[in-house]
Amino acid sequence: MTDLALSTDTVFCRSLVSTGMLTEEQMRHAALRYRLGRSKDGGVVFWEIDERQRVRDGKIMYYRDDCHRDKGLKPDWVSSRMKQHYGYDGEIGIERCLFGLHLLSVECRLHSDLVVAVVEAEKTAVICSELFPQYLWLAAGGQTMLSVSRLYPLRDCKVVLFPDTDPEGKTYDGWHGVAEAAQPEFSRPIRVSRILEEHATEEQKQRKIDIVDLLFETITTN
Repeated sequence: MTDLALSTDTVFCRSLVSTGMLTEEQMRHAALRYRLGRSKDGGVVFWEIDERQRVRDGKIMYYRDDCHRDKGLKPDWVSSRMKQHYGYDGEIGIERCLFGLHLLSVECRLHSDLVVAVVEAEKTAVICSELFPQYLWLAAGGQTMLSVSRLYPLRDCKVVLFPDTDPEGKTYDGWHGVAEAAQPEFSRPIRVSRILEEHATEEQKQRKIDIVDLLFETITTN
């Protein structure tokens, strides 16, 4: 099943350091803030905990030593495993939320002019939280997982969306549409970053990179 305690004993956490994306200290700090866990079979658990500190669910994912997803192992959910093994039929898993949302109330108290950055992948949020700590980094959990209801807890914040890229710009258009639909509920404009649309190469768009990929690939080639 799943170890509910904080754990950095996963391939994901070790690969953040071995690939040079984060230092050991940064990795441990990020793991603590985002409450990363470990499944019994070694996957990293990205807990989805809302702004009221309620556990909504936990996504179990598997990574290789190069910090890319192990696509030979299918992601799973803690709620699914609880149902499979124990017949669980409770509230966990019924309604999910943005990854990292549990940090919102704390960060709002510390920073009156807080800027919330929303990306697609949990991995991206974890890395960016240490590289760009002036923002609060949250993750939708997938290209199609962003919605008006999931953005609603951020309605009083400055929000910038960072969609991944693709050859046709479908992700950007989709996230821009969600932002437009959510805007009437927000007290401030929701920005949708075009950094990947404007700076990613055609080859990178074919690979559907995110902002972490752009950052480290730019550093490597320069």
